[in-house]
Amino acid sequence: MTDLLNKLELKINIKFKDRKLMARSLIHKSHNNEVNNEKLEFLGDRVLGLVFAKTLLKIYPNDKEGTIDKKFANLVNRKTCLLVAKKLELKKFITTGGSYKGPSRSDDKIISDGLEALLGAIFIDQGMNIVEKFILKSWGEFLEKSVVMLIDAKTQLQEYSLKKFKT
Repeated sequence: MTDLLNKLELKINIKFKDRKLMARSLIHKSHNNEVNNEKLEFLGDRVLGLVFAKTLLKIYPNDKEGTIDKKFANLVNRKTCLLVAKKLELKKFITTGGSYKGPSRSDDKIISDGLEALLGAIFIDQGMNIVEKFILKSWGEFLEKSVVMLIDAKTQLQEYSLKKFKT
């Protein structure tokens, strides 16, 4: 397990002070129903949301809430989290147990939830500044490429692209 943790630290470029916290963020409840990543996932989901709420308000100070909300939803949804997790090859680091049935539709949920748990662990271990930098770097391409389609008063589709946002 230590070797896996070292590899993940190198991949994410973050050295954990509390390795047990990092390890816990990678334990699915199918492996251990008592000691797992569920609470860290809960926290990580909120941290992710806070970072993008703050970032989008900064980038788009004049946009209406409905427009920002759509951009926000595209950045924090399971599909985007899964793409980020796959880029990090997070599946290699997540520990599942006997009740886990192997690759399936639940695989995507386990992997994206694992990423949120890792974010929660980074937040606790390293603080808000480090987790925010990690999130903005890891989601950078999605922040830059995100497109929201809106219907104007004349029901014509208009395309709104996120501006380039460099961290």
